[in-house]
Amino acid sequence: MKRQTLILDLDDTLIHCNKYFRDAVNHFASQLQEWFPKLTKKEIKEKQLEIDIKSVEKHGLHSSRFPESLATTYKYFCQVNNRATNEEEIERVRIIGQEVFQIEVQPFPSMYEVLQELQSQGHQLYLFTGGDEANQNRKIIQLELETYFEDRVFIFEHKNTEALKQVLDSINYDKKSTWMIGNSLKTDIQPAIELGINAVHIPAELEWTFNNSFEIKEDSTSNFYTLKTLKDVPRFIREHAKYDREAI
Repeated sequence: MKRQTLILDLDDTLIHCNKYFRDAVNHFASQLQEWFPKLTKKEIKEKQLEIDIKSVEKHGLHSSRFPESLATTYKYFCQVNNRATNEEEIERVRIIGQEVFQIEVQPFPSMYEVLQELQSQGHQLYLFTGGDEANQNRKIIQLELETYFEDRVFIFEHKNTEALKQVLDSINYDKKSTWMIGNSLKTDIQPAIELGINAVHIPAELEWTFNNSFEIKEDSTSNFYTLKTLKDVPRFIREHAKYDREAI
């Protein structure tokens, strides 16, 4: 079996993430309804999502942008409803957003078993994640992921094709035996396809609109696959690594 280079995403590929943001947005919507009784939760969530996505596209995935998206949404509804903003209320919604980054994150049930099996198969594991270093390192340390990735961790606030290219430029890799594995079509799969490496999409049960708001453009030089769960990865890679070896 030929050794493969596996680049794995972190949030909603190995660990839970979007559910914490969903809970925070639900909390935020309930809080705003206390101050704006005529608003529906749907109105609040749609405006927050619109503001949040624009912020991410402009500023990247720094953890500060989510609390600010809640504050900006609050200020928007104050303005359109001719209601004066209140500093205590602004701070309250920011705290709702900040609490997301204080939660003890949970790995997917099969995460450790999958990483252990991939490691025991002899593959080289890399972590490619979006966000700011302080918050992403908090998760990595909490879950002891250094056991599997050591110093092979790459964190980018703008997670895109250029970021993945920087990862590839810094490692020894062969396109045919290199894989990007993640849940995001936008920040994991499309960059891999554009750079000509293999891509494995594992759809998240709860996906962020930002990740799937476009169509994949497949390239004939890349192999693009979809798996149902993270648990399917070791067997899938093993079969392809075996084929890769036989083709040498």
